[in-house]
Amino acid sequence: MSRRCELTGKGLLVGHNVSHANNKTKRVYRPNLQVISLASEALGQTYKLRIAMSTLRTVDRTGGLDAFLLKAKDSVLSPRALRLKRLIAKKSEKTEQAA
Repeated sequence: MSRRCELTGKGLLVGHNVSHANNKTKRVYRPNLQVISLASEALGQTYKLRIAMSTLRTVDRTGGLDAFLLKAKDSVLSPRALRLKRLIAKKSEKTEQAA
């Protein structure tokens, strides 16, 4: 499994540890990834996704998983999240036509 957020695409960053003597050694900054169950209101199910905790705050602020996925760019989403986005879009399209 890659260390990449499934919703935002956040991954590893590389930088330096800088000592007091200004010696620089390579280090890696890893995102805080956790497996979280998120509920889709449109589909009526929960889905487990591996996301960064900063992404979880963004999902909450945006109004839930459905709203976040519909606004997200396809290029940053994982294949699982992209499939989920298409299902949600199709479901919301059907409910709009019925109303």
